[in-house]
Amino acid sequence: MPQSEKKAVFLDRDGTLNVEKGYIGNLDDIELYEGVAQAIRRLNDAGYLCILTTNQTGPARGYYDEGHVQALNQRVCRLLDEQAGARLDAVYYCPHLGPAAGGVVEPYNVDCTCRKPATGMIDEACRQLGPVDRRHSWVVGDKATDVEFGHNAGMNSVLLLSGYGLRVLAGEYQVLKQPPTLVARRLPDAVASIIEGSKKQVSV
Repeated sequence: MPQSEKKAVFLDRDGTLNVEKGYIGNLDDIELYEGVAQAIRRLNDAGYLCILTTNQTGPARGYYDEGHVQALNQRVCRLLDEQAGARLDAVYYCPHLGPAAGGVVEPYNVDCTCRKPATGMIDEACRQLGPVDRRHSWVVGDKATDVEFGHNAGMNSVLLLSGYGLRVLAGEYQVLKQPPTLVARRLPDAVASIIEGSKKQVSV
């Protein structure tokens, strides 16, 4: 019998789970948005895989090493657990940035297949965690690249208005190449719509 497909939510980090503060050098500066831990717990309880997929170019730019990225991700996981007993089922990050885009530190200054909107992180998650029902899975983030990431992977997408989301909608940051399935103010609003099966656009 074939293994049943799982529904998953692929989550951006900065501007989605934690407050957007640019390149974070101090672990204590990681701060979850209000209600995020409870929203992730709702997804856990509803049977969705919750998977972090985040571009983190700090190592390629020479701002900090890869171990710092891992420590930041671990702090996010710890805060989710402390605040609501919530969990991420897997964490993936891309530390790469090609030379033309500003990558200067080897071996990270390369063009790769894992940097969003390329689908490498989703593809790896599907290999490691078992078959994922892409038609009923979601990508959630605050950037146009997150929307494109979902589109390229054959998934639904949510553009959040936290982080850079308002600037994306205003055409001031990145370019939306296709519309998101949903626009939501914050992650808890997006999770409510996902669980309720609603694709209604929110008023902004």
